[in-house]
Amino acid sequence: MAESELVDVVVVGLGVGGEEVAGRLAEAGLAVVGIERDLVGGECPYWGCIPSKMMIRAANALAEARRVNELAGSAEVRPDWAPVAKRIREEATDTWDDRVAVDRFTGKGGRFVRGSGRLDGPNRVRVGDQVFEARYAVVLGTGTRPSVPPIDGLADTPYWTNHQAIEVEELPESLLVLGGGAIGLELAQVFARFGVRVIVVEAADRVLAVEEPEASEVAAEALRADGVEIHTGVKAERVTHDGTSFTVHAGDRAFGGEKLLVVTGRRAHLEELGLDSVGIDCTQRYLPVNERMHAAEGIWAVGDLTGEGAFTHIAMYQAGIVVADVLDHVRRMKGGPDASGTASVVGGAAGAVSAVGGAMSTGGSAVAPGSVPVADYRALPRVTFTDPEVGAVGLTEQQARSRGINVQVGYTDLTSSTRGWIHKAGSAGFIKLVADADRGVLIGATSVGPAGGEVLSALVVAVHAAVPVSQLRHMIYAYPTFHRAIEDALRNLK
Repeated sequence: MAESELVDVVVVGLGVGGEEVAGRLAEAGLAVVGIERDLVGGECPYWGCIPSKMMIRAANALAEARRVNELAGSAEVRPDWAPVAKRIREEATDTWDDRVAVDRFTGKGGRFVRGSGRLDGPNRVRVGDQVFEARYAVVLGTGTRPSVPPIDGLADTPYWTNHQAIEVEELPESLLVLGGGAIGLELAQVFARFGVRVIVVEAADRVLAVEEPEASEVAAEALRADGVEIHTGVKAERVTHDGTSFTVHAGDRAFGGEKLLVVTGRRAHLEELGLDSVGIDCTQRYLPVNERMHAAEGIWAVGDLTGEGAFTHIAMYQAGIVVADVLDHVRRMKGGPDASGTASVVGGAAGAVSAVGGAMSTGGSAVAPGSVPVADYRALPRVTFTDPEVGAVGLTEQQARSRGINVQVGYTDLTSSTRGWIHKAGSAGFIKLVADADRGVLIGATSVGPAGGEVLSALVVAVHAAVPVSQLRHMIYAYPTFHRAIEDALRNLK
């Protein structure tokens, strides 16, 4: 075995979660090596949340301008992609350069290594010719990559993933979208609002199949109003490319477009991580972890590869748990006294809470003495940033019923609310509540509307804290707001 270099912690993969863990542990005084083969920060700042929402913001501005004719006179709209591409290139991604992120990490005391890291036995990580031995912890945060379905002919074509769709400088005349999930619908609506002819092909019987059926219906209707063709229950069997355009073949049907965007899910490539060297099965779809993000002795995992959802907020939430648990692990190995708080469970820079016998510190609000938070996904929020937005938390009605829960459902159409009536153009949406009748608490909710993701926050609190429905019914909801529709949904709970 190659001679190894002893360090405190090795973090393999500096996406959102890995960067957070590595930076905060380095700030706490540990010798941390962070390894990343692509861009520090991962998918979110370069191809995911940030640039896609810039695109959505621009597309929504066009939609609002077109609504002037219904509300306030007349307006002429001429879409121009150039300022959008420029903003993504210059403001969001630095033309896909991570120097700022690397400097941010090393500025906290971390050591950065560019390359592909993999486990090389217990506590050992190899990257190229270098081998690091972790005194305390190895943290895996390598994320996921687009999952490309094994459709005949697809691999031999120049199809797009979300990366090419985000990086595009000039829009195509037409776009085929294979996949009707959140990413597919968000990008389909953006391109359509900029004048691209868009066709969405989805194998399931509805788009946004993981959400409530009512949400699927509203989203599909909104996209069709923007000119998007949506075909559900269609399984692509073959893809061809003639040099200038794509054709997706499905039985006796065929769909054509200049470009093809494939957004049919993502997967963690566990086979690349050397997990077999520490006795972990690398054939699994995701890396299983316990409630403190342990994958094995001395190994933690964070972010998308844990299979809890490809969301930045989950990766950051898990990162707080990993930081707390690793610091507690260090304290115990050093034989130090219980800290007044092991670590912050929220994001932010290091501060003043003693972590390891006074030798290191980490900031924010401390957990109880000697304790470490554990993961709880009961109130996991998710938002699809179409127009209208689709926000959801907890269980859907069908999920709750399949678990044998005594379900109550409350529903109200957003257009029937005062704020929806005032808003008029673009006010489609609803509030749907799923309650456990025996316990008298909400266990799930969906908020669809112009501010669906923002309204969701109140429902996340209700589910997370198990606020009694009787208490929610006696709250005062500001008038006239979109969130006041929650009160109507509660009234209709039955």
